[in-house]
Amino acid sequence: THVLISFLPLAHMFERVIQSVVVCHGGRIGFFQGDIKLLSDDMKALRPTIFPVVPRLLNRMYDKIFSQAGTPVKRWLLKFAAKRKEIEVRNGIIRNNSLWDKFFFNKIQNSLGGEVRMIITGAAPASPAVLGFLRAALGCQVYEGYGQTECTAGCTFTTPGDWTSGHVGAPLPCNFIKLIDVRDMKYFSAKGEGEICVKGPNVFKGYLKDPKKTTEALDEDEWLHTGDIGKWLPNGTLKIIDRKKHIFKLAQGEYVAPEKIENIYIRSEPVAQVYVHGDSLQSFLVGIVVPDPEAADAWARKRGFEGPFVELCKAKGLKKAIMEDMVKLGKQAGLYSFEQVRCFGLDYFP
Repeated sequence: THVLISFLPLAHMFERVIQSVVVCHGGRIGFFQGDIKLLSDDMKALRPTIFPVVPRLLNRMYDKIFSQAGTPVKRWLLKFAAKRKEIEVRNGIIRNNSLWDKFFFNKIQNSLGGEVRMIITGAAPASPAVLGFLRAALGCQVYEGYGQTECTAGCTFTTPGDWTSGHVGAPLPCNFIKLIDVRDMKYFSAKGEGEICVKGPNVFKGYLKDPKKTTEALDEDEWLHTGDIGKWLPNGTLKIIDRKKHIFKLAQGEYVAPEKIENIYIRSEPVAQVYVHGDSLQSFLVGIVVPDPEAADAWARKRGFEGPFVELCKAKGLKKAIMEDMVKLGKQAGLYSFEQVRCFGLDYFP
């Protein structure tokens, strides 16, 4: 019998759908204490088999694992062991009883209760590197989905046996998906790129007492316009590549999607929250960064910064170091120079 750990907000459709599926299949649900810092203790007590999670938490798990491997030699061994297991995963072998598990990964698996068989992630883009490592380290199936509340949480889902990363899977059987042209951003459906539109019984009927917003989201043929830009891959899966909604134009005429940039910068180890802003009167982006008290403190000490958390946030040197780390991540993710934040404010209040 499957056991689900419930810790995500029940106001979110993602958590509600997963709970409904578990109940329909006769599974059990355990609720966490209410403190995310004690989630590991809850999982050890409950020993869940299903672990629904947002990419932000996966990133934190990944960063914590490597930060605890304190020396370059330990980190190298950890990466080597993960690569050996990733080869097994690519060959369709998912297990947690190998030699690599015994010496490297059992401690990680036991911190989640030791019984996790399935991790489901969604709600934001997940890093392929993080997903690949956790599939190997946790020895369980990791699925990624895409959707929004307006289509009952999901419209695509990765399929068992496809352990490649960098996409959100194929369309679910309950809905159709098409891509339409977004000429302003130079995305054309003829090239397999465009705004993602969804149609099916899982698509909502409209917003309560708000016909204007309903008309903006649903066209006359009942296609839901998501505002996300997708690309069809050769194997029939969908990749999210950009965002149409919440975009703005800089003074030089370039369009910028701040959410895409925020999802890259959030991978920075000391960063808990990030907000990117710009307008058509300026030629560059600015932002606000909220550091993670626990991660930022350890990260700062490794770089020679000492003092209480609040004082660290006021240190110009730390701000510069965080900026360099975010810009580095941006370059690795292929951001253009105009998409990189030029300056930001550091705020220790989330």
